Amino acid sequence: MRALLQIMLICFAGSALAQTLPLPPRATNAPSAGEFAQKIAALDLAVREREITTQIFAGNVPDFLRQLRPVTVTNVADGITNTGTFFVTPDYLAIGPDADYLLMPISGHAAQRIADKLDCVLPTRKMVDAIYAAAEVKLTPTPIPPTAAMTTVPIFTNHNETVRAQRAAFLDAHPLGALVAGHKKDVVITARLNAVTNKIAIYGWHRLTNGVAIQPLYLGHVSWWVDYSQCIRLVSQTMLVNGKKRPVAEVLADPKLCGLISDEGAVTNARYPTNPVSPAFSEKINLPWPQKFSTSTNFEEMTREIRLPDDVRILVNAPELKSFSPDRPVLLVFFALPNGNTIEQTLGKALQPGDDWHFDIQHIGAQTRWLRNIITNRTIVVAYLEAGNESWPAWRKTHADHRIAEIIDGVREIFPANKVEVVLASHSGGGSLMFGYLNAVDKIPDEVKRIAFLDSDYAYDSWRHAEKIARWLATTDEHRLCVLAYQDYLALLNGKTFVSEAGGTWGRSHVMLGDLRAQLQFISQTNDGLEIVSTTDKQIEFLLKENPEKKILHTVQVERNGFIQALLSGTADEGKGYEYLGARAYTNWIR
Repeated sequence: MRALLQIMLICFAGSALAQTLPLPPRATNAPSAGEFAQKIAALDLAVREREITTQIFAGNVPDFLRQLRPVTVTNVADGITNTGTFFVTPDYLAIGPDADYLLMPISGHAAQRIADKLDCVLPTRKMVDAIYAAAEVKLTPTPIPPTAAMTTVPIFTNHNETVRAQRAAFLDAHPLGALVAGHKKDVVITARLNAVTNKIAIYGWHRLTNGVAIQPLYLGHVSWWVDYSQCIRLVSQTMLVNGKKRPVAEVLADPKLCGLISDEGAVTNARYPTNPVSPAFSEKINLPWPQKFSTSTNFEEMTREIRLPDDVRILVNAPELKSFSPDRPVLLVFFALPNGNTIEQTLGKALQPGDDWHFDIQHIGAQTRWLRNIITNRTIVVAYLEAGNESWPAWRKTHADHRIAEIIDGVREIFPANKVEVVLASHSGGGSLMFGYLNAVDKIPDEVKRIAFLDSDYAYDSWRHAEKIARWLATTDEHRLCVLAYQDYLALLNGKTFVSEAGGTWGRSHVMLGDLRAQLQFISQTNDGLEIVSTTDKQIEFLLKENPEKKILHTVQVERNGFIQALLSGTADEGKGYEYLGARAYTNWIR
């Protein structure tokens, strides 16, 4: 009798809740899905999402989508069985009329703005599972092969047609408005959003055979990522718990009730920022790899230049297009430029009469070409990062560190069809960018496979960086650290020293080494004034050059195969075909 009474109370309370989206009626002259898709196809992401939210708030949403559907869940806490009901849109957020609607992929930013405006929230992973279990119509996931085009509106519409054709087969038995699931991944909220910066959480695409999601909870994309497979399911911010109205956020934060809708324990403040999409990389959504790359006549390379509004210039250098295949990871090397150098000078070239000497001191371009012939199981791409004033330390004085993380994530998303492994490398003042990135992230992402300081660790701070680097190294032996430095405090410029023993890279490298030695065992060997201090497995290597002649070896360390050493340190190819601080191994690769 008690159970029956509880069910009756839930049904009564449910009927008392407002079960429709608070939207105005759809205007008779509102664009159809096809018309709207054509209008936004050429827009960049930021403008596109403004158009989408404008249409939704104006009521250009199918009528069938407005009536929310109940999903009932239970859990047991402290021996008490709790029953809850939350209310969801019957399908994913769409634009257009019932007869011609487009399930609309959007970013986490836009999704959160829409949810807030419509008195809704985004679902958790457990809610998505419950929605699929309760769905009257279960559609089969229809993924397409990953390509750069997966982020474009034409692919959105193509996939929408596939889904609409699937849905049409069920319309007689289950008309529009029935709860449907399985055909898209969900943008979800999760406790893990509180531990990362600028990420979107995606989950879903349940298999029809066993109900298991093809896409586990994934936070690998930046928060403004949008592709054809992700859509938005809105959930009323008010649900029922044991017959009483409760805010969903309150239930998620309650240790005893959260199990109704969370499989992660209590979840607090899990939401996406509602600020508009970052303008930095919105262009890549509609101009994906390699459409905006120009093919060079030298060494069959492709390049793409990106200029950001906050005074950052990026040049992405890649091998010819045939080097890319979905089964070959991209090794994406971020190279933060030294103070006072342009990207062109850092790339290097054969000097001609009258050329600036800076073009002949680093040759990262030629060293990269040499490396592409050694590392053949990866597609090596180098992203050169230049601050507008040619100084990353100066740039950071007027820009927040989290912006560096956004820039890194934005470039990484140029390659949606490939697994991406990241290398963070820098020379001189470029190390400031790397430490700014380390400051911005709660933990160094697993996809960062290598960190290399080429005489650039001036900004190392034990308190801020030691534990973070140590935890990253401990995660897997695939993570590698390479540090190049020389006795810079002995070097003379116009007869005078220019850095202190503690403040130069020699001093900071020894501080970093001391911090790591507190947790790891190192071995050391010295040959011709070069001390190599490493762990036995060479996961970590410090190459420390003595300087009895008091020379300035700052750029020599890079020019003499330093970038090659930084990429091969600790691998089976280390020292093969080149010698660190020896003659240039890459001379034939200079353009």
